[in-house]
Amino acid sequence: MRVLSGIQPTGRFHWGNYFGAIRQYIELQENEQAFYFIADLHALTTVHNKVDLQQYTLDAALDLLALGLKPEQATLFRQSDVPEVTELTWLLMTVTQMSLLEKCHAYKDKIARGLPADAGLFTYPVLMAADILAYDSDLVPVGQDQIQHIEVTRDLAQRFNHRFESEVFVLPQGKVLDSTAKVPGTDGEKMSKSYGNTIEIFQTPKKLRKKIMSIKTDSTPVEDPKDPEACAVFTLFKLFGDESEQAELANRYRAGGMGYGEAKQAVFDKASEHFAESFARRAELESNPGDVEDILQTGATAARKKAREVLNRAKEACGLSVR
Repeated sequence: MRVLSGIQPTGRFHWGNYFGAIRQYIELQENEQAFYFIADLHALTTVHNKVDLQQYTLDAALDLLALGLKPEQATLFRQSDVPEVTELTWLLMTVTQMSLLEKCHAYKDKIARGLPADAGLFTYPVLMAADILAYDSDLVPVGQDQIQHIEVTRDLAQRFNHRFESEVFVLPQGKVLDSTAKVPGTDGEKMSKSYGNTIEIFQTPKKLRKKIMSIKTDSTPVEDPKDPEACAVFTLFKLFGDESEQAELANRYRAGGMGYGEAKQAVFDKASEHFAESFARRAELESNPGDVEDILQTGATAARKKAREVLNRAKEACGLSVR
């Protein structure tokens, strides 16, 4: 079974990225054939400064490797290093209905907010479908908000296979880690770069503590009991603490006499402990950027080999020449 997923380099990774997707990458690499890519082409819809894009892409590679992605087990590469995917995107465009793309949430959300939506955003789901289908992907770990794109991918694969009367594409399945797919941000809403409420994984302890202490809470007095399940701070603590630690903190909430500052400190302590080894690995990787580039190029070579195989199947089915 082949696992495939990508992550956009549009800024530094945060806890929502980790618990919603990256942790799944790490878990699935152990016993599966995994392809993971840094979606720099997708990022062009929002990142318009080349220096920023290059830095975000490097940071993404460093972060993924530091968090436990093992290049000897999983294939890690830049999306733009596999041109076969963009060629496959055009083939899929020819079976894509406009009405299908008009229903996709990223496009609809921008239109509803009165923001300009370019062709890149409109056709974004087709490039995503090509990303997935190019590697005969069986399983795609994604956040809850990306499930629609898996459905679009399956639809396009079926349309293509039916139109050209050939089983060119494998139909992928999405995988969502339901228990932690929704991570609250500092304002209590879903953690997202677009909301400006993220807690980055790799930042100095001082900045991390300041960010955690800024998490929005209600005005319940210190001495009064509090509902842990209605508190974003406790929800974040549950991401890091084991069952006994969760139960202990929940009891503190319900007993009263504890301020939210104490709960926030507990989140800081557990998060620092959880990511300590990753911080050390990242520092080592950052001192050897050439090694990171070698990993990405090796991954691209493997990815291109597979993508070329799938692209050739698709071109042959269409009646196009195959090199």
